[in-house]
Amino acid sequence: MSDLRARPGKGSGKTSPPDTGKTNAPSSTKKAKIDGLKNLNKEELERKLDSLEQTKMLRQVVSMLGLMAVAWFGIRLFRQYNDPLMAGNAPTAQPTPSTRWSDPNPLHLPQRMPGRLPADVEKRDEIKEAFAWSWTAYEKHAWGDDEFHPLSRSGSNLTAAGGVGYNIVDSLDSLLVMGFLDEYKRARDWCRDKLSFEKDAEFNTFETTIRILGGLLSAHHLTSVHEDLSIRPDARLYLSLAVDLADRLLGAFESPTGIPWSNINLARRKGIPSGDFQGAASLSEAGTLQLELKYLSHLTGDNIYWKKAERVTEIIRNQVSANRGIAPIFISPHNGQFLQSEIRLGSRGDSYYEYLLKQYLQTNREEPVYRDMYDEAMGGIKAHMIGQTVKSGIIFTQELHPARHPQSKEPTMQVVPKQDHLACFLGGSFLLGITEGGRREVDWQQLEPRDAEDFKVGRGIIEGCMMTHETATGLAPEIAMFVQWSDQRAKDLDWFIKPSQGGALIDARNILRPETVESLMLGYRITGDPIFREWGWKAFQAFQKHCRVEHGGYAGIEDVQVVPPKKLDRMETFWLGETLKYLYLLFDDSDHISLDKHVFNTEAHILPVFSPVSLTPFSTS
Repeated sequence: MSDLRARPGKGSGKTSPPDTGKTNAPSSTKKAKIDGLKNLNKEELERKLDSLEQTKMLRQVVSMLGLMAVAWFGIRLFRQYNDPLMAGNAPTAQPTPSTRWSDPNPLHLPQRMPGRLPADVEKRDEIKEAFAWSWTAYEKHAWGDDEFHPLSRSGSNLTAAGGVGYNIVDSLDSLLVMGFLDEYKRARDWCRDKLSFEKDAEFNTFETTIRILGGLLSAHHLTSVHEDLSIRPDARLYLSLAVDLADRLLGAFESPTGIPWSNINLARRKGIPSGDFQGAASLSEAGTLQLELKYLSHLTGDNIYWKKAERVTEIIRNQVSANRGIAPIFISPHNGQFLQSEIRLGSRGDSYYEYLLKQYLQTNREEPVYRDMYDEAMGGIKAHMIGQTVKSGIIFTQELHPARHPQSKEPTMQVVPKQDHLACFLGGSFLLGITEGGRREVDWQQLEPRDAEDFKVGRGIIEGCMMTHETATGLAPEIAMFVQWSDQRAKDLDWFIKPSQGGALIDARNILRPETVESLMLGYRITGDPIFREWGWKAFQAFQKHCRVEHGGYAGIEDVQVVPPKKLDRMETFWLGETLKYLYLLFDDSDHISLDKHVFNTEAHILPVFSPVSLTPFSTS
């Protein structure tokens, strides 16, 4: 297995020693050895030569052993080590996943593929009311602004150049899905009359793509097939806005390699490198633009968007294929090489893995390269990035950080049992990969070995994410630390929240994130197991109790272990665009936005499954 660290390219700056044109003279040390040999008799000379020959051979053997050791540690790059800072001693290898979860619990397996699952109307309508409570407050106090601050009852924009519709565009499809047609029409009119991307300011390429471009494309699709015929003409508006935005975003791909720059000036259509990490883009920033751009090419017939998106995936694939499909979180747009950095399933890495499967599903399973890349990545994740606690057997995700082996000091990857809430998407992704959205028939009682393992791990991750809701508020923290096998607390404790070091309580906060409820919605629709609805309702009730703002809207909280919690003056756009939408669909009729006909982008925007007009050599490789 090759090293995942950044490898030098053609312009790496490596040079050969200068050629002086002179023959190297013997060194003084070598000359002294020769003069010493001249004074020896024949017998002594032969004995001395034998000794020198043996020394030379010994040095060669030692050198060879050293090279073998370096190679061995390179091959073992991803060997799993416990965190020495947590354990207080030298790292030791963890048990391999196959010995822990190859057989799913028969009680958790469905008896058959679920058919139509009816709505729980009462609970669905309570979630709809929560959306109305949020939207009405935004419309009253921050209409047209990118962000809403519910405590101060005010709005703000991402830049001084003005808003780009973050909240409104991010919520268009939620309004349509939940049937808020009057509210939708006011949002549509704002997009028609006020929305402009002629903003001479710097925006994040990734966020602009998944929220705004994704939101416009989802609104285009849903209006084009809406049962209210008067709404269908709106589809043209959203497609026109999507093309305008995408053409501006193309400037981000004008790097030496085609890996997009992290930021974009929308008015100047110019990509801007990140100010951090040597100008590198994150794995998520590079690998989470494909669903949107490929669908836009399908709609317009212009392949420029598709080519830009596919080129990025091709560059990534050429490097990760030798490393079980997993990759560091930073890649350079300058040379297309990965930087030595963490391997994560949370921030900066998560949605790359999410989009591998979804690209395969989006194009009607006609691009096998994405299924292959997904399977390879999930194999690498199961081998190196999944842990299980001693106390309760909780399955969790973990990270790999660059480190030095404590004995040999050779480069290796150290396991850190840190799970971002963002990583909770993975449980649902594992389950979605088994049924491919219901388009693949599965005998739940006779699962193939890989499917059985994926079910066990996927359901286990969801259950583990729900375990992190066992806090004073019933809400999960932003980051949970799990207790490793070698930790002396392992028999008494499964997980904990890392205390702050005198600064903001980053790990302990909850900012209304959607990843767990996304997995709950997928889990319920794929298996029909009522436990997923039970867990979803429990999470929603905690939001209601601790995050609802008296005069309108919902707010994140500073510390999930404090009751009553201190609220944060921000209602993230993904509360309306993702969290409430997934909760609504969890309790809705499963035929509404069915998984076999739709995929969700990483911002929960709904895109249709389609068959490509033509396939590229890469996509079928």
